[in-house]
Amino acid sequence: MATNVILNLLAALALLGLLYAQQRKHASFSVRVFTGMGLGVLLGAALQALYGAGAAEVKITGDYLDIVGSGYVKLLQMIVMPLIMVSIISAILKLKGINSLGKISALTIGTLMVTTLVAASIGIVMAKLFSLSAVGLTASAADIARGVYLQGKVETAQAISLPSMLLSFIPANPFLDMTGGRKTSTIAVVIFSVFIGIAATGIHDKKPDIFASFERFIQVAHAIVMRIVTLVLRLTPYGVFALMAQVVSSSSYTDILHLIDFVLASYSALLLMFVVHLAIVSGLGLNPLRWSKKILPLLTFAFTSRSSAGAIPMSVQTQTTRLGTPEGIANFAASFGATIGQNGCAGIYPAMLAVMIAPTVGIDPFTLGFIAPLLAIITIGSVGVAGVGGGATFAALIVLSSMNLPVALAGLLISIEPLIDMGRTALNVSGSVTAGAVASRVLGETDMAVFNSDAEPPVDSERKAA
Repeated sequence: MATNVILNLLAALALLGLLYAQQRKHASFSVRVFTGMGLGVLLGAALQALYGAGAAEVKITGDYLDIVGSGYVKLLQMIVMPLIMVSIISAILKLKGINSLGKISALTIGTLMVTTLVAASIGIVMAKLFSLSAVGLTASAADIARGVYLQGKVETAQAISLPSMLLSFIPANPFLDMTGGRKTSTIAVVIFSVFIGIAATGIHDKKPDIFASFERFIQVAHAIVMRIVTLVLRLTPYGVFALMAQVVSSSSYTDILHLIDFVLASYSALLLMFVVHLAIVSGLGLNPLRWSKKILPLLTFAFTSRSSAGAIPMSVQTQTTRLGTPEGIANFAASFGATIGQNGCAGIYPAMLAVMIAPTVGIDPFTLGFIAPLLAIITIGSVGVAGVGGGATFAALIVLSSMNLPVALAGLLISIEPLIDMGRTALNVSGSVTAGAVASRVLGETDMAVFNSDAEPPVDSERKAA
């Protein structure tokens, strides 16, 4: 076995070498990302064919690949809080007044909530078209164990209310939130940063010297943080390669085929919601094809990493250097979108799950008396969904327990959870970027020269960023 693992790792190193060669030849960022994804699929499929999904060789090889894949995600998570703080403070110092901040927040959050409502509605329609039902599904030992685990989490989910969730956004201990110690830490850091920015602008006239010093400090901090972002984002192709190889090599195709209806219904709903995002973008006067091309590398990373929070740095970079969205709006959209109104995890998934499970307790899920409260609970419950893998499960617990449905049945989907979560995360990130575009266009802040440019952004080019 040791020899096989060594050969697997040598193959992985060779493929990583190909990616490095592309970087040395200054291939575009998009090309390198998609090459990394393709090579990851190739390696994962080869490992699956040679050993099988549950083989020890696959697991050990995956553990080593995890150093590259999860290591990259952790580096991104490392810079999330510093990036949010310096970017939002810097943006507030440049804003003309508090009214601008209020408009940005209202437009961003409003778009996220409305699109989540639309996503939930699409999820219900897809569940109807594919005739999804949990009636008659058999449970494996893993499914049963997962169901028991979910049942134990119901009390925690039921204890959450909208007032308590809103209170959790307030940073009672901002230093704890800077460590990401709570599920709502991202929003808490945003709020703390807003207070710092507002306080700084308040001394602009009274203590101009101190304000000038603070502004200079933020400029320096911003430049350093953005340089770190640049360095980390260069590793994206390698991270995507490792993450994709792990997913493909460890996926059980038998389990996927067993629940193929749910997989197809989920991805049909996800793709339809992507079309809704493109319709919104088109309505804003932006070319949807150009938009899709510019955000595709970001969605690829979100798809492979399954981390909305980890995608924040790349989301901000994509919005500012590719879409022409101002940095302040981009940070608000990326930060709020990682916690509030996630179209995939908090919209489509719990809606489909509720419709699928309702028949097991004799409830017709396609009546107004069921759908109306379901949509209301999903929209309100979408506030505060965690931006990491597992956020969809938490959202489902809130919805199912609120609708008095058996939450343990959600464990029946454990075998295909990673596959579905990849698409959900990509949709979450697409939704947050769309919300940023709405705020930017409505406020007349979008730099159309950047959006219409076909030039590769400097952060993606080693020659320009070095």
